Amino acid sequence: MRVYIIDEVHMLSLSAFNALLKIIEEPPEHLLFILATTELHKVPATILSRCQRFSFRRISQEDIAARLQYVAYQENIDLDDSAARVLARLADGGMRDGLSLLDQCASATVGELTAERVYACLGIAGERRCGEMMGYIADHDTASALTLFGNLYAEGKDLGALLDELACLVRDLLVIKTAPGAGISMLSGVAEDQEVQALSKRLGSGELVRMMNLLQNTMAGFTRSDSRRMDAELCIVEMCRPELSLDEKSLNARLTRLEEMIRTGAIPARPLPGKERGEEAAPPAPEEEPPVEEEAPPPGNDVPPGFWTELAAAARRELKPPASGFFAASPNSPLQGVLVGDRLELRCSNAFTAQTIDKPEILEVVSWKAGAQLGRPIRAVVVDLTAKPRSNPRMEQLLAFGREHSDVVKIKNY
Repeated sequence: MRVYIIDEVHMLSLSAFNALLKIIEEPPEHLLFILATTELHKVPATILSRCQRFSFRRISQEDIAARLQYVAYQENIDLDDSAARVLARLADGGMRDGLSLLDQCASATVGELTAERVYACLGIAGERRCGEMMGYIADHDTASALTLFGNLYAEGKDLGALLDELACLVRDLLVIKTAPGAGISMLSGVAEDQEVQALSKRLGSGELVRMMNLLQNTMAGFTRSDSRRMDAELCIVEMCRPELSLDEKSLNARLTRLEEMIRTGAIPARPLPGKERGEEAAPPAPEEEPPVEEEAPPPGNDVPPGFWTELAAAARRELKPPASGFFAASPNSPLQGVLVGDRLELRCSNAFTAQTIDKPEILEVVSWKAGAQLGRPIRAVVVDLTAKPRSNPRMEQLLAFGREHSDVVKIKNY
């Protein structure tokens, strides 16, 4: 009997499948075909209906690591335990892939094959770097995250592999948050278990879901992108700064983060008067004098340099024409922003600009962008500099004088 093994049968062309079907329909007694594939859905139904199907499960990481250690011993390869675990994780349940990775790394390494050398051979960031990057993202430290990304890029790390590692780590964090007990056995191993548990306490579920969607969309766009580095940097910036986006996932991430901080005590609740030392709060005393309204702070207080320039650029990217065209930082622009306390006055030099900008959806975007830059709530209002005042105080004073002295001044109504 002759046995023919066709590996990766899903890669055959349509004409090859048709030729194979003719033999499988009436196979000779002395022939046995074994078809192997990892993508069963690509095999035509006409082939599947004439085959006996055997489904094999993925091999566990522990079994793959043990087998790699055995093969390394037989081939005189000095394989470290940590390197074996990394190769087993990258094999993703396939023994053949694990052996191929072992052969690739062993041929490019002299001496002991450690986890760091596996990372260097395969162009991936590794457990320590990936956890460090996620720590910067959790702290919203954009500068440190971009610096680490630049170092990894200079070392020749693959950008797709780096984002894939971050996605695996985000998945592990979601598993830990949703299943704290049983989730330990489900981790992918892209970072140490203790580090995953520590990071899960610093990130909310809404933030993790937003990061996963952002990473998946960025990796999906790599195939048609001309600047993968720019796309990856923008992805990291948006992961560090959720306030840069106003979509529902970003707002939900920020809200869930606040809820987590309040629940864990990171943001302490303000105690009631008289409860600071445990005594009961005394009833509030009746107000004898009306509260005095505080004067608004002078315009431009604690405004960072380049505030309006950055705000105009951010609003121009978020808004649509024709409103976006008025947000320019040039001094001749018909729209200028002036900060007065917690109120941002959008001063328009003509009525057309004021009518175009004075819309709730536009003012909401500008208010959000200004608040994100300054770190406090800001309310944007439109001021039309060409609008005539409703009343003239001097004219009112003159008319009052005329009414009091009618013998001197005569007032005529037209």
